[in-house]
Amino acid sequence: MQYFQTRFLEEADKFIAGLDSKAARKIFYNIDLAEQSNDPRLFKKLQNDIWEFRTNFGGQQIRLLAFWDKETEAETLVFATHGFIKKVDKVPKNEIERAINIRTKYFESKRKK
Repeated sequence: MQYFQTRFLEEADKFIAGLDSKAARKIFYNIDLAEQSNDPRLFKKLQNDIWEFRTNFGGQQIRLLAFWDKETEAETLVFATHGFIKKVDKVPKNEIERAINIRTKYFESKRKK
């Protein structure tokens, strides 16, 4: 069963494109697993409706921040806002703020349509 579908916003796309191809494959593999299992080791809520996709690869903690869009009954979408390599235990506040800003802009532009 698939719990949600993931879409990648521009910054997330650019981040993944800049990674080693094996790291990118592992990210897509983990996201695919998360969509089907809803496993908190792969996809976890941080705060303020911001979630993180978690991938450990080659000794690096790769994170993609994301938010949910459940506005239609037909599909539940998760939008990955951007990614970064985590260097400390906690997700940096500025990364969460960045994801919140991207989420706000997304819903504002969606309302205008």
